[in-house]
Amino acid sequence: MGSFDRDYFQRERRDAARPSLPSVTKWLLIANLVVFVIDFLGRPGSVIPEFGVINTNLCFTVRSAFQEGRIWELLTFQFLHASIGHVVFNCVGLYFFGPWMERWWGARRFVAYYLACGVGGALFYTLLTLAGILPERGLLPGVETPLVGASAGLYGLLVGVAFIEPKAVVQLLIPPVRLTMRNAALVFIGLAVLVIVGDILLGGSLFQNSGGEAGHLGGALLGFLLMKFPFLLGKGSRPGKIIRPKEFRRKSAPKLRPRSEIDLAGAGEVDRILDKIARDGLQSLSEEERKTLHKAAEAYDKS
Repeated sequence: MGSFDRDYFQRERRDAARPSLPSVTKWLLIANLVVFVIDFLGRPGSVIPEFGVINTNLCFTVRSAFQEGRIWELLTFQFLHASIGHVVFNCVGLYFFGPWMERWWGARRFVAYYLACGVGGALFYTLLTLAGILPERGLLPGVETPLVGASAGLYGLLVGVAFIEPKAVVQLLIPPVRLTMRNAALVFIGLAVLVIVGDILLGGSLFQNSGGEAGHLGGALLGFLLMKFPFLLGKGSRPGKIIRPKEFRRKSAPKLRPRSEIDLAGAGEVDRILDKIARDGLQSLSEEERKTLHKAAEAYDKS
């Protein structure tokens, strides 16, 4: 079988008309929804009415995670949600942005990236809480205020997509406007900063989610750091041109050259590179591998 008969190229042509949901993104969506339903069925009756037994025991608080040693809350809180609107918003964002980042990072590194951004959100929230920057609300002191949701990881995905496709245009649901990915990321980050500053200076119900917005900012900051320096997750030694699957798409069915004209050694090298992309993502390629793949793509376009 020739290199361009492989599933990679066939899949890219199919995805242009019928995009598929990558496996990690799919399972993250399932996990968020299943955990929410189970927790929802256990409400009310807990100390916090919006929490069932799962949220109550696995949410993140500064005191429980760091003073009581429940360090696993840095991960578990990312799969918990307080309301239907909360889980729907995060799942919609994960559905749209998750596939971009999963295909860019590769499955294993995408999991690490997503969860790391969530941890970054919790750590930034902790920093602002311990520094006394975030105002305390209600009867619970700041170190005991629970944090739940996938939003920190979602903001990491938003920043990641804006990093690799800044000029891509998205249609927001609320408000119904069209923005480039770069501008969309700047708008959401700007709103997070506005809520935090507004809570510090003015207070009131309009700015009451400053703790959550601190988590959003932490996820966005760590997402930017990991995209800027992907070697932190073991992905390449230096930044380079990003090879995007759309570069290999054709509107019409390709015409292959006779097999007698195919360089078998070169085809084998392309096969190896495509296997590496499927395993570790596009950014894992070395500079030499990128050149080889570009040459192969050019030869394919001419055939």
